[in-house]
Amino acid sequence: MKTGLIFDMDGTLWDSSENVAASWTEKIRELGYDRPDVTQRDIMGVMGLTMDKIADMIFGDLSTEERMKLLQSCCDHENEYLIKHGGVLYPDLEKTLIRLKENYSLYIVSNCQSGYIEAFLDFYGFAKYFDDIECYGNNLKSKGDNIALLAKRNGLEKAYYIGDIQGDYDATMEAGFEFIHAAYGFGNIKQTVPELLKFSDLPELLSAL
Repeated sequence: MKTGLIFDMDGTLWDSSENVAASWTEKIRELGYDRPDVTQRDIMGVMGLTMDKIADMIFGDLSTEERMKLLQSCCDHENEYLIKHGGVLYPDLEKTLIRLKENYSLYIVSNCQSGYIEAFLDFYGFAKYFDDIECYGNNLKSKGDNIALLAKRNGLEKAYYIGDIQGDYDATMEAGFEFIHAAYGFGNIKQTVPELLKFSDLPELLSAL
């Protein structure tokens, strides 16, 4: 039976919030907006949401057309910024990916914009560990739909989704797979699920399931 591990990005593989906030503030200033700086806390508060919802929360005082246009400009600049500066990886991430790759196919599904996952993979040279990726920005589909889409595309009979927020759990249930909570990340889960206290514990946790 082919088993896949499908990873969330933010709060699971890395924390890019500080550099995302810096890149957005830089672009907003460049475009001439007189707005407060976008803070790391602002970004952490919307991590995991789809891009349209992020625009509503961060730029909600602007018209729908203007907020989406500004969001696109910020996201494009964010990708360029992250390719140059990266983010903060969780401890022993690459060592753990190498171990996991011995027994599992690895994937990423995120609610991010197109190019964000690629920026992560390019900066760290991690593309060699992942067999496929999918995101909201590519097709405007929900995370649950994209988990199911990626699983079908890769012939996965069984899969675990590893994520850190309630929305990740809900999407996994919608897709019909099993969930592991990255408890070191940004959120809590109401349900009782397998809990990962640090990324490097994942191989042992999987062996016990």
